[in-house]
Amino acid sequence: MAEQRKKKAGAFDIRVVIALLIGIYGVVLTILGIIADPKEVDKAAGININLWGGIAMLVFAAIFVGWARLRPIAVPVEKPSEESA
Repeated sequence: MAEQRKKKAGAFDIRVVIALLIGIYGVVLTILGIIADPKEVDKAAGININLWGGIAMLVFAAIFVGWARLRPIAVPVEKPSEESA
């Protein structure tokens, strides 16, 4: 019977990939919100939607990364047997 070890998924964890994508969009929206024209902000009832949306995306991405770090996915790795070598 082959011994099974466990290895963390690391950067290949889907939660990290999703966090990266959402984080990139969050950075872009936050920058757009910071440099927003006041006329554009007035169109949205005075709420800087890009800024708040970007900040929310950054928080969401941070939560996903935290989740991936606190509860990593363990992938079973079989030790190669001498017969298959």
